[in-house]
Amino acid sequence: MKLSNSNLAHLPETVATPSYDRSAVTAGIIHFGVGGFHRAHQAMYLDRLMNQGKALDWGICGMGVMPSDTRMRDALTSSDGLYTLVVKDPDGSRDVRVIGSIVDYIFAPDDPQAAVERLADPAIRIVSLTVTEGGYNLHPVTGEFDLGNPQVQADLVTPGQPHTTFGLVCAGLKLRRERGIAPFTVMSCDNIQGNGEVAQRMFTAFAAALDPGFGAWLEAEVPFPNSMVDRITPVTTDADRIDVAARYGIEDAWPVVCEDFTQWVLEDKFAAGRPAFEDAGVQLVEDVVPYELMKLRLLNASHQGLCYFGHLAGYRAVHDVVRNPLFSEFLLRFMDEEATPTLSPLPGVDLTAYKHKLIERFSNEYVADTVARLCAESSDRIPKWLMPVVRENLAAGRPVKLSAAIVASWARYAQGVDEGGEPIAVVDRLAEELTAVAQRNREDLDAFIANRELFGDVLDDERFRSAYRDALSSLHTKGAIATLETLVGAKARSH
Repeated sequence: MKLSNSNLAHLPETVATPSYDRSAVTAGIIHFGVGGFHRAHQAMYLDRLMNQGKALDWGICGMGVMPSDTRMRDALTSSDGLYTLVVKDPDGSRDVRVIGSIVDYIFAPDDPQAAVERLADPAIRIVSLTVTEGGYNLHPVTGEFDLGNPQVQADLVTPGQPHTTFGLVCAGLKLRRERGIAPFTVMSCDNIQGNGEVAQRMFTAFAAALDPGFGAWLEAEVPFPNSMVDRITPVTTDADRIDVAARYGIEDAWPVVCEDFTQWVLEDKFAAGRPAFEDAGVQLVEDVVPYELMKLRLLNASHQGLCYFGHLAGYRAVHDVVRNPLFSEFLLRFMDEEATPTLSPLPGVDLTAYKHKLIERFSNEYVADTVARLCAESSDRIPKWLMPVVRENLAAGRPVKLSAAIVASWARYAQGVDEGGEPIAVVDRLAEELTAVAQRNREDLDAFIANRELFGDVLDDERFRSAYRDALSSLHTKGAIATLETLVGAKARSH
């Protein structure tokens, strides 16, 4: 049965459906980057509120800017904005529901002016973002906005026809200012430390390049709350589509599968109101930073800690990697010895329990998260999630051996060939450049970390360089498993 408004009443009783009248829902939020995570997280929280009879004026209008976004536009248009969310518990049980909080989708390149007009609509009071870590156009070392980006340059030259997120959002805000309409809040939901502050700097830099006066106004008037978001959401596969059709009789072009755990910590800083997020389980706080650091340096950095070693060892499913005690021990050691010492105090949070919960979450076979997903876009991830841990520990004279080994495992993975001689499809915006450099690893152990744009000055620190060289040499001569055994002092284990 095709997923649509008219078919909602005919779905099986095992599938929860919106209890609210979707025709009464109006858009109050425009979201850039509608993908699996957004639909498993923010859109789910809003649907939860709507099922309580609240936030019906806070529906979501998706906005796409990338050519690939046409797929999401077509999928959501074909289903009246509905999609199936399959939440999989570690014990194999499921919670399946149809989410109805997305009420519209605009593909901005079709009509940039219409997109800007929608952003200027007074009903829109929040613009939210999940544009990935690489979508903020910042230099990985300086952290400054890259004004030399050709797409950004094009939007600065022809601001009336914007095509980037920066150009569209700023054009919408500029039009609101000219019309005397209050600005919206820009709410980042990406895995970046201080994501709101980063977004503010990037959008302000773009706005100031357009018009210094407008840039100053944006910086002063537009709130950018920080947030921490967490829910493991693998890429949807054809097997997921077939499963939803076979089990529930639903023809859904793009269902979402995720784990049962979810967390959203949000700074309560909004210009024109907000939904009652706290009634849906969101933690509204004054300072998000300690929670962000906990998640980025324990969960996200650990993802990088398992994926390259795991792939090189022959694993393709995350749960299989972590169920090998050698890997789980390595991850816990990394979290305890190198990540945790860099964290701020977290009153009321049991970090030991949190770390063991992470291992449990990674081990959830029903989520079927892939090693390939975690290996992708490493050049946007390692500099933001792992290198701050390295720099803080070096400055404090603390150990960096395990962090250096994770970087070495990336360098070995980026060579593009696994331990069996099979090719590795490196998915990264810098893939060609990274692979070319990584293929020189054997003749020059320092070649990969000599990239100061990604790694800063760690090459100059003997403690890091020595640990990195040891791990990389071991990966070349002994392989991933033996390298991990040496790192954690473990005896050989079955894998």
